[in-house]
Amino acid sequence: AGGIWWKTSRAGEGDPNVFCLYFGEGMSESVVVSKTREGVRNFHATGKVQASSHPGDMRLQRMLGHLAGLTNENPRSVLVVACGAGVTAGTFVLYPSIERIVICEIEKLVPKFVAPMFEKENYGVVKDPRTEMILDDGRHFVRTTRETFDIITSDPVDPWIKGSAALYTEEYFSACRERLNPGGVMALWIPFYECSPTAIKSLIGTFFRVFPEGIIFSNDALGEGYDAVLYGRKGPARIDVDEVQRRLTSPEYVRVAESLKQVGFSSAVSLFG
Repeated sequence: AGGIWWKTSRAGEGDPNVFCLYFGEGMSESVVVSKTREGVRNFHATGKVQASSHPGDMRLQRMLGHLAGLTNENPRSVLVVACGAGVTAGTFVLYPSIERIVICEIEKLVPKFVAPMFEKENYGVVKDPRTEMILDDGRHFVRTTRETFDIITSDPVDPWIKGSAALYTEEYFSACRERLNPGGVMALWIPFYECSPTAIKSLIGTFFRVFPEGIIFSNDALGEGYDAVLYGRKGPARIDVDEVQRRLTSPEYVRVAESLKQVGFSSAVSLFG
């Protein structure tokens, strides 16, 4: 009726009390939404936190969307691989030119129960009339759909979790590139934690084989961070920062600018920095 408190143990954090808001056993994974006494909500997939309302995670989740959205001059269609808390998908709700948001999620409990618990952070993307929810494996959908997109974001579970490595391969990245329209952008989340330097270098090198002009944007504050965004474009990857700033100060992009300010990005320079 109201959830339960339970104890968790995290390195360096002692034994914080955590409130369980939701638990479900899905076809592909167990799903939990928890809340700390400080008010941070976490989405756990098979025991691993995959998204949260923590400031560091919110910055990454919004970066993933806005880096792609702001560097495509007139994006109309978006594919988001992995729904999670819906924050990345929700960034595209704010773009005036977006006509279609396709979210591909393998576990049906996530869009049904998890994303609504982050509705404030994701701008109600699941209910948005432009959104279509596809229940499928991300790699299978990308390989079989005939639709092409202006933007593809990919934020699957960590590559070291069983079964997820297929979404970090050259074959998957190539399939995503084939599904991009000319000038289209792909943005991929990568973790630096719980991965060896060799594994991270391999992942980055694999992405750059498909997107040779790719860029790494680190999600760090004051020199500290634990993940990043890999950015690739179907065509030259030149970014006009002045043009992005002009858009951010235009009336049509007021909500986009506010979304960035909420996670600490006050300008185009601070985002691309």
